[in-house]
Parts: sequence; structure tokens; C-alpha cells
Amino acid sequence: MANYTDVDKSTDFFNTVLWEGNNTIGHSITGVGFEPDWVWMKNRTSSANHGLHFQVSGVASDEYLRTNGSNAITSGANHIQSFTSDGFTIANGLMLNDNSNNYVAWNWKAGTTGSGTTTGSGTGKAYTYSVNTTCGFSIVKYLGNGTAGHTIPHHLGAAPAWVIARTISASKDWCIYHHKNTSAPETDLLVWNSEAGTTDTNDRWNDTAPTSSVVSLGDSSQLNTNDGTCLMISFVEKRGFSKFGQYVGNGNADGPFVYTGFKPAWVMIKKSSGTDNWILVDNKRNGYNGSVEPIYPNLNNAEATADPMNLLSNGFKMLRTDGGENASGATYIYMAFAENPLVTSTGIVGLAR
Repeated sequence: MANYTDVDKSTDFFNTVLWEGNNTIGHSITGVGFEPDWVWMKNRTSSANHGLHFQVSGVASDEYLRTNGSNAITSGANHIQSFTSDGFTIANGLMLNDNSNNYVAWNWKAGTTGSGTTTGSGTGKAYTYSVNTTCGFSIVKYLGNGTAGHTIPHHLGAAPAWVIARTISASKDWCIYHHKNTSAPETDLLVWNSEAGTTDTNDRWNDTAPTSSVVSLGDSSQLNTNDGTCLMISFVEKRGFSKFGQYVGNGNADGPFVYTGFKPAWVMIKKSSGTDNWILVDNKRNGYNGSVEPIYPNLNNAEATADPMNLLSNGFKMLRTDGGENASGATYIYMAFAENPLVTSTGIVGLAR
């Protein structure tokens, strides 16, 4: 029988860390368990922008983007100074190290790096990448060519279920592809820095589903500006480690249960059928059901006090009737990463801790 999962220890590839700010340059954040290739951090105490930092050739450690805005990539002294084997070091400032403020960072590992030239319609352009096929995650920095049919290799060996892309050298929106968004998700779009629901468009994904080798782009400047520096993050669904699906709300406090096949460590949801905020929870900031507090990726708000869901041994269950997560008849997409698999590759039940 095939292995249930190839990822017995999820924290080898994804982990959440917490810290208290001390306003000191050179503050070392440890406990990640690996050298991260994507760090997404947020001030939990105060209103402040989200900060996304990447390890991919051509992007410096102190350059960051935000999920709650369309700003071009920004560099500055008050951000990540360097990546380390167990985390990263930071400077000071409200976004990541203000005195006595509480912070969270979600971290993913890629590892293998390379470069190449893009293919498809128009002139080929150079790209660099960081990829990990075991956990199904890649980051690609590429040059756009402004031509529909431009194809970007993702190096994952299977068709991505979740793709995030945008031009980062100018102010542009985040373009989101999710394989369960609609019956034809390649024709549709969600925007990370917006509460808007799904819209139909052919200029983002060129009405072409991702393949096992490439993601096809339309001619929109949002993710394919000619000679613009662009970024694409892709995830392949990996049984026992990641799940990217859809559920329908029931408008009841006894909300729907969503099966993932693992105890979630991190869940992000979005109403796809209408307007509402993106919602993100994890298992570290409070660590127990009854106090799973959300952060809103499209807003700069501090951590909220709502309790939208319980994280269970094999999935998550919605607890409220709020439209952001459980309106009757509304459809929602979700992205989830595991704390541990329900069953390991050896057939042993992975106990929730």
C-alpha cells in the first residue's frame, strides 16, 4: 500500500513562531526548526502591515511585501536582517520588533534553488526559483513579458492547487488561483489584498489551468508586466501535510466540519461567493480551542478576539454564523497546513498534541 504521507514531521517544512518585541536591532528569532524561505510576519498587538520576506535569488532579506496592500517590494533597515539555520534576525520597528508588542511569523521551507528562461508566447525571460517537492512548495521570481500565454515553470512535478502571483516592482494587486474556487478556477480570480469575492477574468491565468510543469499567465500587468519583476508562490496538495479545498456554510453555530486528513496547524479561509475578509488562524498564538483568534490578511488590524473555528485531529469545524466564515449557502475556499498527519507513512496514527 502506498504511504499515507511523505511528510511525517510537518514542522520540518512549516512552522509558526512567536516573540515579544524588544526594539533592539539584531533581535534573533529562533525555534523555526529550519532556515525559512518564506517568512510572513504580523504584529498581533497593534495595527501594522503584514510583512512577507522571501529567500529566492534576486530578492534581499530586508525587502518585503504586504498582503494588505498592493505596494511594490520595499527595502529598509527596519526589517529582516538575515536568515539563520533556525529562524531569522530582525531590526526594530512597529511591524516586527516594537517594545512589548507580541508578534507571529509563519514560515515555509523550500531549499533547492535554480534558474532558467521562461517559455510560451512572447519573448522568454529569465527566472530564479527555490523549491521543495517533498512538501510541494516553490517560489519563482520572474520577468514578465506582457504577452498572454507566458508560461512560468514552478518545478513541483504536479499541478499546483494554490498559486499566488503579482508584479512586485510596481504597485499591483495579489492574484490568487485556487483549484476549488469554482468549477473552472482557471477563468477566475481572488485578490489577497481585497475583501472582494471571485471575479471572472481571462487576463490573469489565460483561462488555462496550471499543469505539472508550468503556470500560464494572461497579459495583465498585475502579474505579467513586460520586463517587470514578478513573484509566484505555488503549492501542490500533499496528503497528510497540506489541503486546499472548499466548503459551504450552513449559517448555524453548529457549523460545517471540514475534513483535511490531519490536525491543522494553520488555516486560511475566504468567502469566494461574495465580499468578506480573508481569515487566518493557527495553533500557536493561543494553542487551544475556544480561543483560536483570527488575523485578517487583507487588513492591518491587530489580532482579533473572535473564535471562528476549532482545530481538530482530522480537520476543522466552524463555530459562528458570521458571513466571513459560515453564511448559509455561501461558498468558501481554504488553505491548510498540518501540525501532524492523521496517519504517518508507517501506518501509525499521528496523535494530536
